[in-house]
Amino acid sequence: MDRRALLKRSVQVAGAATILALEGSLPAAARGGLTDLTATEAVTALTQGDIAAETYAKALLDRAAALPQLNAFRVLDRDVALEAARTVDRRRAAGGQLGLLHGLPIPVKDSVNTSALPTSYGTAALQNFRPPADAAVVKALRAAGGIVMGKTNLHELSFGWTSNNGTFGPVRNPYDLSRIPGGSSGGSAAAVAARMAPLAIAEDTWASIRLPAACCGLAGLRPTYGRYPDDGIMPLTTMFDQVGPVARSVADLVLFDAAVTADRRPLGPAPLKKIRIAVSRAFFWEGLDGDVERLAADALLRLRGAGAVVSEAPAPEIVARSPEVAATIISFEAQTSIADFLARNRAGVSFDAMFAAVSDNVKTLFKALAFPPNRPSREQYDAALALRVAMQAEVTAWFQRTGAAALLFPATMIPPPPIGEEYEVTVNGVRVPLAVAVARNMALGSCTGFPSLILPAGLTSGGLPVGLELLGPAGSDRTLLALGLALAPVLGSVPPPNL
Repeated sequence: MDRRALLKRSVQVAGAATILALEGSLPAAARGGLTDLTATEAVTALTQGDIAAETYAKALLDRAAALPQLNAFRVLDRDVALEAARTVDRRRAAGGQLGLLHGLPIPVKDSVNTSALPTSYGTAALQNFRPPADAAVVKALRAAGGIVMGKTNLHELSFGWTSNNGTFGPVRNPYDLSRIPGGSSGGSAAAVAARMAPLAIAEDTWASIRLPAACCGLAGLRPTYGRYPDDGIMPLTTMFDQVGPVARSVADLVLFDAAVTADRRPLGPAPLKKIRIAVSRAFFWEGLDGDVERLAADALLRLRGAGAVVSEAPAPEIVARSPEVAATIISFEAQTSIADFLARNRAGVSFDAMFAAVSDNVKTLFKALAFPPNRPSREQYDAALALRVAMQAEVTAWFQRTGAAALLFPATMIPPPPIGEEYEVTVNGVRVPLAVAVARNMALGSCTGFPSLILPAGLTSGGLPVGLELLGPAGSDRTLLALGLALAPVLGSVPPPNL
């Protein structure tokens, strides 16, 4: 695909700020203009030479340094990032070929291997570990001209939904510092929402791209399982873990997808009146917090008002088993998956030695779910595998029968809960397991391996983001992204956090 066709959005958003940047006299107010650019806008300006990569990287790094209270980054090596930006500038000055992500600084979740920066997976025993090579997805983004900006904080070992890291401190939601940003990719989402970067790498076993995107008012894509390479990413299972992006615009998700897959065919908004969106009230819409239910219902009204074909279509009853299936498979495989990964990547530490230094909240959760005698039995695991296969088949048949391009539902039952509520939260006056409240609806995407897109639905009366999930059939990633391009303007973006 022609670069300028993909990067069609103009750099006019930056206005005079881009000229001042080139002259080296960028005032504080104009720097805010640079950090507000989307990835698509930034790459357009960088490619055209309206902004130097070093200038843009400095603006983002300055923004990150000014917001340490969010604890979004675990490692932020300014010198490494700026030298990479200068290398990109030299390549452009020499007339070298420019990649699709030319000069774009990208935060990387700290469960994704980077050879130039330590990769801790959020745990103390590995905080100085240097992987032997970049993860495959990092290689792809660097080959496209992207720059590794730094490593983002996360829930320890990716084993949780709050990003309340007992070793490196909690990541805080930019919309309310007392609230979680979602997990486990909380640092990536917080960084993007806070305008430290326009796009970041996240990773999703069970909701870990989608929950942070929903909690931080972002767009996020969990692609069809296997669409993006997963080499060099610490897994919790052999069948769920999938890397993907979070961003402030769907167009930036399209840009990320094109860079990783090398599929550069033009992609525009889907025609709303020709694509069916299904809503299934059972399971997905049950027990919702009042603000979540109100915002989700209002989103449906807006979509219908814009001409979208939104219709009721009850999903197969088996989808209600998806949290049980996800929990069983993850709990059975987690210890072995992590141990095998440490050995393959020559981490120099065994699982047992690493686990001895794990913080208390993750240690407690791991013991309660993934260690004998609480670990699921082999029989339970095999039954979950069989249910997963049946679920994939039934949901595939449902998509074919209904003709729906996507199933739409609230991403979570509640807005982002307070930091410290690790096991239970209150929903409509009733105590509910955290896993149910924040991850129930997202289990289906993990279990089926089907693509899932998060779009912001708006802010609650208390100013907290709420997200919608669109789940499509296997392999429909580009259709889902095209639908997102059409729906996002109707739903509207959330205002930036007041930081």
